[in-house]
This record gives sequence, C-alpha cells and structure tokens, in this order.
Amino acid sequence: MKSAPISAKERIISIDIIRGFALLGIFLVNMPAYHSPDFMIQIYGMHKEHTGIDYWVDLFFQLFIQTKFYTIFSFLFGLGFYIFMNRTEQKGLQTTRLFTRRLAALLLFGAAHLVLLWFGDILHTYAIAGVLLFFFYKRKTKTLLIWAFSLLLIIHALMSVQLLLPSSMLEEIKTANIQTYSDKLPEYINVYEHASYLEWIAYRWDTEIIRILSNLPITLIPVLAMFLFGLCAGRMGLFQTDTPHLRLIAKTRLTAFLLSLPFLVLLAGLKLDFLNAGIYKETAVQLFTSLSGITLCFFYISSLVLLLRNERWQKRLRPLGYVGQMALTNYLSQTIVCIFLFVGLGFYGKVGLASGTIICLVIYIMQVIFSYMWLKKYRFGPLEWLWRSFTYGHFQPMKKEQDVKKDGKELSM
Repeated sequence: MKSAPISAKERIISIDIIRGFALLGIFLVNMPAYHSPDFMIQIYGMHKEHTGIDYWVDLFFQLFIQTKFYTIFSFLFGLGFYIFMNRTEQKGLQTTRLFTRRLAALLLFGAAHLVLLWFGDILHTYAIAGVLLFFFYKRKTKTLLIWAFSLLLIIHALMSVQLLLPSSMLEEIKTANIQTYSDKLPEYINVYEHASYLEWIAYRWDTEIIRILSNLPITLIPVLAMFLFGLCAGRMGLFQTDTPHLRLIAKTRLTAFLLSLPFLVLLAGLKLDFLNAGIYKETAVQLFTSLSGITLCFFYISSLVLLLRNERWQKRLRPLGYVGQMALTNYLSQTIVCIFLFVGLGFYGKVGLASGTIICLVIYIMQVIFSYMWLKKYRFGPLEWLWRSFTYGHFQPMKKEQDVKKDGKELSM
C-alpha cells in the first residue's frame, strides 16, 4: 500500500484558518522589504522616519503586527510536525524517512527562494530547525516546555546585551553604522533598480545571502522555541474539536493578554517619544517588540481557537483557510508577484508604507479568490502537491475526483 498525505476529511479547518491569518500578517511585515531597502535599514540598525499616515501605520505595525505572525507560523509548523508524525505512525509508515524527505524538499524550496528571489526566506530556517525538532518528538511535555522557555530566555538575553554597554560605545557603533549605511545604500538601490537579473543575484549573494546564513544560529533559537510550543499543543490535543482543554485555552488567552499590556505600553511610549531611552531606544524597541510578539502570538492563537468553535465564525473566516491550505504556494507567490512588481517594473523605492499595505491587501484578496477557485477542483496547491509528491515518493492524485475514488477504494478494501 502506497503512503499518502491526509485526506480532506482529516484536515482540521481551524488550523488552516489560523495559518491563513498568519500568512496575512507575515505578508504585511514583509511588504516594506519588497518595495524598499529595508534590508540595509535592519542590518545597520537604522531607523526610518515616517510622516503622515505612514507614521501611524508604522506604529500600528510595531504594536500589533511586527514579530507577532512569524511566531504563529512557527507554532503551527511544530503543531503540523506532531500531526504528520502521529498520523504516519498510526498508518504504520516510516516516519523518519518521510519526515526527512519532507524537510529536504522544504530546504530546496527555501534555498531557491533565498538565492533566486528574496533575502527574507524563512523556509530554509524551518527545514534546518525541523531537523532539531525531530529529536524532541519523544520527549515529555514538561521537557519541551522547559526547552522552549529556556530558548526564549536566551534569545531575549542576547537582545538585551546592548542595554548593558556604555552609551559612549554605542554612540561610536552607531556613528560607524551610519557612515557605512550612507556609503553602501546608493549602490544597493542602484542594483535593485538597474542591474540585470544575474548581476542582481551576484550582488545579493555577497551583500544579503552570506549575512543571512551567518546569522542562522541566532535565527534558529526563537523558531525552535515556537516549534516546541506547537509540538506541545499537538500532543495535548488543543486543536481537536473535542479537546478537554478549553479552560486552559481561555486561561492562556487571558494571561497572554495581560502580559502583552505592559510590553505594548512601553513600546508605544518609546515609539511616541513619551519615554526617553536615548541611545538605547532602538534596542529597547526591538526587545519589547519581540516580547510582545511572543505574548500576542499566544493571545491571537488562543482567541482564534475559541472563536472558531463557533460555526458562524468558522464560515466567516473560512476564506483565510483557503489561503492557509495553500500556504507554501501563496507564500512563494507573494515574493514572485512583489519582485516582479517592484524590481521588475521599476517601482522599487517609490512606494510608501501605507500604499504598500494597500497593495499587500489587494494581492492577498486575489490569493483568497485564487485559492478558493483552485481548491474547488484540486486537493492541494501546486507547490503543496509537489512537496507531498516528493515526500511520499510518488505523484499524488491531484483532482478531488481522484481523492473520492481513492477513499472509496480504501474503504472497500
């Protein structure tokens, strides 16, 4: 009997909806990096001053969007890992071989995305962190939670180190970064606006990709932490329709909300200059953005889990589920569309934060429509089909009619 992915009947709709919600947030955060030299701003610790409506959009993003959605996506990867492993075990399949092939395919997607299209790829990070996650599958829930909280403590301790440095040292570092940023920014923009595709890739390799890969050990820490939380949730059955843990989910929502409040107040105070942190401002903003990203992540997830138990809300939010069911296809197509639009058509550096957000929402709505139309006929998105076919070692039936015949055949066996 050939191995195969889960059927439509086995899918947990709420997970698809939350994944689609997370993909929207990730797209909103990524959009400035598509249309502006956001990479250079991040690398050299610069702060881009916004005016008018862009100022308020930036504030809203910092408070409620930035770092709040990649954490959800990472959590769902850990949850999906548990579901994949558990169901392959129940079917008597070779879990280690299948998951290894699954990660290898994801790494290929991520490497191609990173090298050929965009520096902000997360798939290669997920693939590598997924190897580490495999070693936690059989560990106790308590052990998983200890590791997850410990990893979060480590990453935030590292982020806080600059707060302990003398202000004079930080001033020197900032001055040097400003000078380097000013020297390299014109070349960076010129390449994005005028270079050929091959020249663009060669320039990005030295300027972007090497930096991204060298920072991978740090990037893996929070990603693995969220993977472990997702693995815990899967093991506890928190997303099952008959879960006995509704009270725990409600307590998580309340606790996450209360913990988020002081982080958001401090962050808003720093962004609005009600609080004066001097040279330490950017470090403090980064720290509180990250901390609120963790707490709001759990608030968003727990709120949606409880909300989606209501059939009316599940129907209202179902369009997000179509995007979430084709998350890989939609994630990569966002990059393809935006690179074509901003770099290919020459709009790079000519779009503001608010207008970029509107473009993002328009593209996302188009993805909702496309995903809905595609999934009416097919079982998977095109890249999901390729990923699953590689994982299971044979081409999967693509059309839904094939899925019905296959299910009927299995039932009659």
